[in-house]
Amino acid sequence: MRFSELLDAVRRQPLELSIPASWAQGRASFGGLVAALQFEAMRAKVPSDRSVRSLAITFVGPVEPDVPVSFEVDVLREGKAVSQVLGRVVQKGQVVTLIQGSFGASRPSEVAVSAEPAPEMKHWEACQELPFVEGLLPEFMRHLAMRWSVGGMPFSGSTSRQMGGWVRLRDDAKAEALSEAHILALVDAWPPSVLPFLKKPAMGSTLTWTIEFVQPLLDLSTLDWCKYQVETEYAVDGYGHAAARLWSADGRLIAMSRQTVTVFA
Repeated sequence: MRFSELLDAVRRQPLELSIPASWAQGRASFGGLVAALQFEAMRAKVPSDRSVRSLAITFVGPVEPDVPVSFEVDVLREGKAVSQVLGRVVQKGQVVTLIQGSFGASRPSEVAVSAEPAPEMKHWEACQELPFVEGLLPEFMRHLAMRWSVGGMPFSGSTSRQMGGWVRLRDDAKAEALSEAHILALVDAWPPSVLPFLKKPAMGSTLTWTIEFVQPLLDLSTLDWCKYQVETEYAVDGYGHAAARLWSADGRLIAMSRQTVTVFA
């Protein structure tokens, strides 16, 4: 199933489906997809004029592929302009992902601070696309195109704090308007930023993830290349802390992200 087909499925009632194994990330389903599906369930419970401003995501446990999973939503509060929403991804009677979302309508303000400029990168045409190799890369990577431009690849022994490049859905996907659900997948497609520091393969996964969206969203397609860069700010005792941003190809800010990751090495 394509990304859009899974999004359409979760919009229907009841809010339950099985994530195909083609979207697996090791023994779990791709976290960016899980977050996107739960977000869609939450989005349906909020007035359309209230854009999502931030999501705080905790991956409690792995979401098994090909096993039914449900998406529960509680609207905690609706104020004059802001809605606070809690989402729970449940599988086998256990909560496997929690998302707290803040949705807010625009309001007049005297405060206007521009984003810092996007970093310079080699053009995507000058960067080799990471080919999908079955059995070597996570299954979900068959659906996403990535071109490395900054820092080292995972397990390369790199000492660079920065990692990044270009990302979009693959060419065989249907072009659609870029939504917050797609942005979740594009940002989470990148491996934990601590993995390039290692010299041999080891497991790593996201523990918590906070992402903030710049509203209104830019008029982009899912087949437009987006620029991503993450910086590892600190890592010790098996945990890493990283900050990342996603921009359009012409340098306009799309989203800001922070993650706490675990690494088993």
